[in-house]
Amino acid sequence: MADDDIDNAQAQQQAPQPNPALKSLEVMVGTWDLKGRESGTDGEIHGQVSFEWMEGGFYLVQRVDIDFVGRKITGTEYIGYDESGEALKSYFFSNTGPGPFGGVALEYVWDVGDDTLTIWGGFVGSPANFKGKFSDDHNAITGRWEWPGRWLRGDHDQGQE
Repeated sequence: MADDDIDNAQAQQQAPQPNPALKSLEVMVGTWDLKGRESGTDGEIHGQVSFEWMEGGFYLVQRVDIDFVGRKITGTEYIGYDESGEALKSYFFSNTGPGPFGGVALEYVWDVGDDTLTIWGGFVGSPANFKGKFSDDHNAITGRWEWPGRWLRGDHDQGQE
């Protein structure tokens, strides 16, 4: 067998590895208490979100259970690395359906910095976005969602498991 054939066979036997960009999401792992308020006097938003790695490390899975101004929202979000777009991309599936834009799920793009979290609706630079800042101990995020014409302020605290 030629050396090239041996190299090709070894390459095929090695399992693919998660993209290193996924490591930035590690700070999200755990259970977070969510508290917020819809803009104006519409009402409170509260509940919990939890994050855990899917076996293999290719996806961070978020489970959502919140009360959004009296409306119960439950769902699951899968966050992975999109090689073609070179970005952390997610798909959120909920009991309320795919959202106002149709499709199968709500799509987001994530960016986790040393002390910041940005989530864009659909694409980087979208006017629908969340911008948050981590506390010094990385156990809380303070920020707000913005949508064209409205905004939502909220605090997200990581609880003890």
